[in-house]
Amino acid sequence: MLRALVSQMRVFSLLLLAAFAAQAQETISVLERREVPLERRATPAAHELRLTLALLDGSGWTPETILAAVQESAGILVQCGVRMENAELVRIGAPDRFRDFHTPTSRELARAVPLAKPALYFVAGTRQRPAFDAEAIGRGNSRTRPELADTVWVTRATRDLGIALTHELAHVLMDSGAHSDEPGNLMREDTAPENTRLSDRQCARLRETGSINGLLAPLR
Repeated sequence: MLRALVSQMRVFSLLLLAAFAAQAQETISVLERREVPLERRATPAAHELRLTLALLDGSGWTPETILAAVQESAGILVQCGVRMENAELVRIGAPDRFRDFHTPTSRELARAVPLAKPALYFVAGTRQRPAFDAEAIGRGNSRTRPELADTVWVTRATRDLGIALTHELAHVLMDSGAHSDEPGNLMREDTAPENTRLSDRQCARLRETGSINGLLAPLR
């Protein structure tokens, strides 16, 4: 009887250790969090945009690459009277399955590490179908995945990074998935180095909707 009890306790202990090991492997944590200043531009602006930049550790991204793209983005958005002066860089450690964008696991990640919005997540790839190099999730297309509202997910396959990032961010700020056929417009379906302009109407919607949704703040 005693021998059977000891055996059962050993089995229970092994199961408990296995459960703790599995939990440790699934740990999601913030490895680093810091403010990063962006180059201030002399162009007049009435609104401020503050981004959270989430870098998934092991995804292949570097802070230098991300910040260079955000700096380029700041130079594009200033045409709408929107200025970026600072951003928060958050480096996140998580198991491999979180390093690709996939709605179920990305929702889990967003719940585990709540971030100020708008938030840009820099991930390795995507498991979504159809697959996009970068994906914007605004208020209008997040009803079934509220944790992902006001976020952009950028994969390592993204070309013209600064422009693509701004394109997706504009979708979020305007809360619109609409594209433009206008030559040189940022919101053309295919991003390219020459597509950086926004119309007065697009800028007005970006400022108005972004402000209503609390993503832009008035500059004092």
